[in-house]
Amino acid sequence: MTIGLFGFGCVGQGLYDVLNHSQGLQANIEKICVKNANKPRKIDMSYFTYDKTEVLGKNNLDVIVELIDDSDEAYKIVSEAMSNGVNVVTANKKMLAENFESLYKLQEKNNIALIYEGSAGGSIPIIRNLEEYYDNELLSSFRGILNGTCNYILTRMELESKNYDAILNDAQSSGFAESNPWLDVAGFDTLYKTCLLTVHSFGMILKPEQILNLGIQNITFDDIVYAREKGLRIKMIGTGYKVGENGNGKFRVYAMPHFVIAKDELYNVMYEYNGVEVEGAFSCKQTFVGKGAGSHPTGSAVLSDISALTYDYKYGYKKLKKQASIAGKLPNGELLDNDFEIKVYIRFKDKAEIKDIEIISVEEEYKSTRTNYIVANVKFKSLFALKGNAESKVFVCAV
Repeated sequence: MTIGLFGFGCVGQGLYDVLNHSQGLQANIEKICVKNANKPRKIDMSYFTYDKTEVLGKNNLDVIVELIDDSDEAYKIVSEAMSNGVNVVTANKKMLAENFESLYKLQEKNNIALIYEGSAGGSIPIIRNLEEYYDNELLSSFRGILNGTCNYILTRMELESKNYDAILNDAQSSGFAESNPWLDVAGFDTLYKTCLLTVHSFGMILKPEQILNLGIQNITFDDIVYAREKGLRIKMIGTGYKVGENGNGKFRVYAMPHFVIAKDELYNVMYEYNGVEVEGAFSCKQTFVGKGAGSHPTGSAVLSDISALTYDYKYGYKKLKKQASIAGKLPNGELLDNDFEIKVYIRFKDKAEIKDIEIISVEEEYKSTRTNYIVANVKFKSLFALKGNAESKVFVCAV
């Protein structure tokens, strides 16, 4: 396998390391395209170029591996490679989630493979399992801790009895959180991964703006104390599940913090680990746990995708094609149900902060000079008022 690589950051270097320690896979990286000419590199500079056409223009490549952090530029690179008939491996969940339909059509048109195991769950082979092991299984739900940064912060807040800001600062200095952690802590990273798991679980393509995502950026230690008193833990979870019967049901899909009970399989998934629970009609519940982030775990997932190409592997998209044949087109938001009630814990300072949330009934309420919270049944779609709102200080957690 001859590889053209875009990006040599955390995952790119991880791929280089695991590739050099691989037993059995005969592969070499022909050229690496990066954007920063001044950044010191740990391998010979003859590997590198700063011109993407020098990689995309090569006619001897078996695969383009895209591992950059600019989703718009990544889409251009991946689209051009696929249009040229070159297989692509990527770990860019944002790029995939935002452009999935067009990327799927490019695969079909050019009869090539686009594989992206490293984009969801880190080292957990969840996408391949959904495609192969559960290819004909009637899945009823998936739910997962999909972001290592959030889980690391929540774990340390609970175990060390510290507030969010102190743990976030430490996580940033230790490399467990980005200098700008917004996409992680506001739930967008979990959202993108949830989009991808929805395709492979239910055969439904959703755009990120159609799915609710709420994050942990407003959590305080008061919320951890509340959970602890109830024997619960707070976990950032992406979930999708079917409602209705006889194949005519819709799906509810969202990404937000949840209280989980002690006997829940996700309760003991701690620090930077990820965990995904899948439930099928016949296989019941199965849980996958593994390192959710990091150079070598994600690099290992990327290497697995490269290895799969040696035996002409590509995703079959059986569920997607089945849904498309039923709908007469590629599935979209018509299969998504956002019109339902959900029970949530809402912590706020002033009631004006939650004026846009449609509260149906309040089951528990607490007021003090420092903080206020309610446990209430609310209209799910009204929570979209908080989606991506950087000014909001409200914390919401599904009960």
